[in-house]
Amino acid sequence: MSTPTTALKNFKLEPSTSEQTAQLAGALTEKVSVRDLNFFYGNTQALYNVSLAIPERQVMAFIGPSGCGKSTFLRTLNRMNDTIPGTRVVGQVWIDGQDIYAPEMDVVGLRRRVGMVFQKSNPFPKSIFDNVAYGLHINRLAKSKAELQERVERALRDAALWPEVKDRLKSSALGLSGGQQQRLCIARALAVQPEVVLMDEPASALDPMATQKIEELIVELKQQYTIVIVTHNMQQAARVSDQTAFFWLGKLIEVNNTEKVFTAPDEKLTEDYITGRFG
Repeated sequence: MSTPTTALKNFKLEPSTSEQTAQLAGALTEKVSVRDLNFFYGNTQALYNVSLAIPERQVMAFIGPSGCGKSTFLRTLNRMNDTIPGTRVVGQVWIDGQDIYAPEMDVVGLRRRVGMVFQKSNPFPKSIFDNVAYGLHINRLAKSKAELQERVERALRDAALWPEVKDRLKSSALGLSGGQQQRLCIARALAVQPEVVLMDEPASALDPMATQKIEELIVELKQQYTIVIVTHNMQQAARVSDQTAFFWLGKLIEVNNTEKVFTAPDEKLTEDYITGRFG
């Protein structure tokens, strides 16, 4: 099967401003392309014929009620579901035109390219520095101590954490606040310089101030990375994402510009969910 073209496809253009229309029509390129994806836990099907394109250096939010398949689909994008016995994928996922489910795919290399930040912050019981340096060590990505220090600092800066921790890098990461721990996990993911960052409810366990920092960080990070975020918080999706995909019972119901999805969705089911008629 031929790989998809890099031109962004399957997005319906809303005639809002000429700038927005031109941007969607021509300026964006496809980073991730999914075609006819079905996913099974044993004999139970969890995803049905999901097809979408994720633009490069944009934020795409997945919304929908609990159990609708958002997180399962997110984990198909870096093959995290492979760790669950009895799971099966049918369909295609391409990143930059490369089939990530091809037999010759280096899954470890894939997960360097596609980083993951989980719902619950999970810092290692190590120092702040060692948490960020972990992936660099195991993947042998730093050739010298100076390069290691430079890349740790860069990751902490990218995660908007450096000013708060620069004087205590040898202190335990477990002494950080919840919001700081989550930004540390983001720094750990960024240290290996991924191309795509997946975030599964990254702010659901945080207070409003910490949530605001994470949201501001997501908006900044899209200058360098393609970001996909699962969220139950529709206001959060509206604030941080460029594109929104609505899932229901394992099916992708609608994907479009976030403004379009939240103000004039094409599907009645999307409208009912967004307006609180169910969910």
